[in-house]
Amino acid sequence: MATCCLVAVGEGNSRLMKRLISTARKLRQSQTEAEAILWSRLRGRQLLGKKFRRQAPIGDFIADFLCHDAGLVIELDGSQHVDNHRDLERTAAIESAGYIVLRFWNGEVFQNLEGVIERIAQTLDVSGTPDPLTNCD
Repeated sequence: MATCCLVAVGEGNSRLMKRLISTARKLRQSQTEAEAILWSRLRGRQLLGKKFRRQAPIGDFIADFLCHDAGLVIELDGSQHVDNHRDLERTAAIESAGYIVLRFWNGEVFQNLEGVIERIAQTLDVSGTPDPLTNCD
C-alpha cells in the first residue's frame, strides 16, 4: 500500500477488487445489530450532510463505514476484536493512506449511541482532511 494514497485497482488487481466487492455485498446483507443501529443514523446524509457508505472496499480492506469526502473510516468491533493485532495493522494501513479511523465497541453503540454520534460529528467538524485519492504527490 502506498504511503500517501491507496493504490488504484489496475488490471492485475481486478480479481481482488471483484472479490472485495462480492464480500462487501454479503456483509451488507448480514450486518450486525450494532452496524444496523449506527447505519440508521448515518445513512441518507443525516449527519452533517455527509455521505456515508457501509461495507466499503478501501485498498485491500473493507471498512464498516466510510465517509469518503472527509476521509473518515468507522469500524465497529465485537468481542472477537479484543487484542487483535490484525486490527492494529489494518488501522495503520488505512491511516497511512490518509484516512482517519475511528473504532467503537458494539457495546458503545448499544449503550451510548448519542456519544458515538457526537464523536463522529466532532471528527467530521475538524477533519478537513483532503480526499486521500487526490492528495498524492
